[in-house]
Amino acid sequence: MPFAARLQHSALQLLALLTALTALAAPLPADPPAPRPNIIVILSDDMGFSDLGCYGGEIRTPALDSLAAAGLRFTQFYNTARCCPTRASLLTGLYPQQAGGGHMMDDRGLPGYTGNLHTSARTIAELLKPVGYRNYAVGKWHVTRHADAAGPKHNWPLQRGFDGCYVTIHGAGSFYDPSSLVRDNQMISPYADPEYQPQTYYYTDAITDHAIGFVRQHTQQHAQQPFFLYVAYTAAHWPMHALPEDIARYRGRYDQGYQPVREARFRRAAELGLIDPSQPMAPGFGDWNAMPHKAWEAACMEVYAAMVDRMDQGIGRLMHTLQQTGQDQQTLVFYLQDNGGCAETVGRTGNRQHPDIARPAQPTLPVMKPEDFAAAGSTPAQTRDGFPVRMGKQVMPGPADTYVAYGRAWATVSNTPFREYKHWVHEGGISTPLVAHWPAGIAARGELRHSPGHLIDIAATCCDVAGATVPDGGQPLEGVSLLPAFAGQPLQREAIYWEHEGNRAVRAGRWKLVAKHDQPWELYDIDTDRVEANNLADKQPDRVRELSLLYDRWAARASVAPWPLPEPR
Repeated sequence: MPFAARLQHSALQLLALLTALTALAAPLPADPPAPRPNIIVILSDDMGFSDLGCYGGEIRTPALDSLAAAGLRFTQFYNTARCCPTRASLLTGLYPQQAGGGHMMDDRGLPGYTGNLHTSARTIAELLKPVGYRNYAVGKWHVTRHADAAGPKHNWPLQRGFDGCYVTIHGAGSFYDPSSLVRDNQMISPYADPEYQPQTYYYTDAITDHAIGFVRQHTQQHAQQPFFLYVAYTAAHWPMHALPEDIARYRGRYDQGYQPVREARFRRAAELGLIDPSQPMAPGFGDWNAMPHKAWEAACMEVYAAMVDRMDQGIGRLMHTLQQTGQDQQTLVFYLQDNGGCAETVGRTGNRQHPDIARPAQPTLPVMKPEDFAAAGSTPAQTRDGFPVRMGKQVMPGPADTYVAYGRAWATVSNTPFREYKHWVHEGGISTPLVAHWPAGIAARGELRHSPGHLIDIAATCCDVAGATVPDGGQPLEGVSLLPAFAGQPLQREAIYWEHEGNRAVRAGRWKLVAKHDQPWELYDIDTDRVEANNLADKQPDRVRELSLLYDRWAARASVAPWPLPEPR
């Protein structure tokens, strides 16, 4: 090879060597950031701690059981004991009074009790939108007092960060003809809705179908963005309305009465590791042997179970849609409940407007037009086809012309093994299952987490996984992220607090201070007495004083007002 050629060849070799050495010395490129997950929050209504199969119940819930088996179950997760406050708190990551939703949807003239979300209380949707999420809401909204078609809409979903919605603004109503039904910003009648006309309208199915529709639409039109989907079922809130094929599955299942069902749930929950079997159940309620209307009582629970079953079927269909669209691995799914089992007695006796009578052979009231909105409020006077809505112990629940709650005795079963119900902040009123499922983000499968948590933690967790922060002018979140718990680490916090209708509580570590309205404080060691049977207040006055000071400081900071509140404005 001529000298010039050899020189050129050597130069090229040297250049290649220098290039290789430079590449080796250069820092390695960082791993690409983990994709932000889709997030689905599923909230059910008026259900107790033990109703799901994966929490010890006999009701058929294979979809939720499957999510739990492939994810996590929390054993000490809490809500706020009532529907409106829970929704205000869940959506904003604040305590209810901080969000303006300390009671129900009426304005009591106090900052914590306006019946509307404060503008400074940013919803999860408003927090996630700036980091690229699209947001959808289906089901029960119930965080504004403005539920009329012509009323203000500043606290309807589209004005609070959601890009699409199919919701009932009001809090309760017929499952066959829900009132205050809204698509986006337009109030609609389910029977004059050109976009959705099923053969049989049933609100639980409508919620599921629209949740599925939003997932499919998002995948087709906005696949480059993550989504947040809020699915707020009204099951199993009264009235006990369920489809015949679901009721048939539970026919005769509850003929044995309350206590055998409760005892079986206790045994299963203990076997699953959810409760400590050395702690006895709280006292039961209801003497089955003395019950004069056993068939009616059993039917109430049969329909309740059917409502839960139908909801679970819908959750299964939603999860199947995630799999079909390739979204299942990278979607964080939460399931929880808004309060404990409901002991309210709605519809358990007849009255003049809703008599305790047999169904008439023919309609006795004017037939409603398809475009007519359902009767305003939570309790309609008639069905759309002109039959009077009936209540009382001659009225077997399930069909559209019935309006019955399942009652305190079955609520006691739902809350196994705990004490009290919806409204109260003893464990039966505030304890909820929490199922967390995220194949790409949670390594554990089928494990339990025992750290106390609260639904204020959901918004904090959403922000953590999405990389979102509270903007200027927004109230700082009160919750803590659950990501440490996902990894098996304890959650670090000073305390968790509650107030509803004067019922109040604070939990710090293993200690819980709790009281009913106008009653003295009770003190419990939750580690050894979660059923709140052994009140230690007289034995540990210093601890009572310490925890009550914590509560008082929180109440002053969180705009908690003494009960009773001023009359609505």
